[in-house]
Amino acid sequence: MNTILAIAAGGAIGSVLRYITSSKIMQVLGSGFPYGTFSVNLIGSFLMGILIGLLAKYFAGNQTIHAFLTVGLLGGFTTFSAFSLDTLVLLQRGDFLIAAAYILSSVILSVAGLWFGLSIMRIILS
Repeated sequence: MNTILAIAAGGAIGSVLRYITSSKIMQVLGSGFPYGTFSVNLIGSFLMGILIGLLAKYFAGNQTIHAFLTVGLLGGFTTFSAFSLDTLVLLQRGDFLIAAAYILSSVILSVAGLWFGLSIMRIILS
């Protein structure tokens, strides 16, 4: 039960942080491209890499902390459903090249962000 509550609390916090971050980014960069969702997915992937490194080193056996930070906080912060909606909107507008660029760059850069964050933590923690 503690793990479920931890996920719920982390998800609530992560969702609010996603809304705030995404809104601010869209205010600055505009709405011609889904910069908000794109940015939170990249930031979240990078942070996931950092967290995985820290959790492995300092909280290896604590499932509640793992669940709070990864499934809850970052699960609420990043969102594939928003990514999917943004992609569909681009496709329905006929912006096929922008949609393709969004899909490819989101996947590639998010995986790269996670790898980069984890690599940094492995160096720092070794």
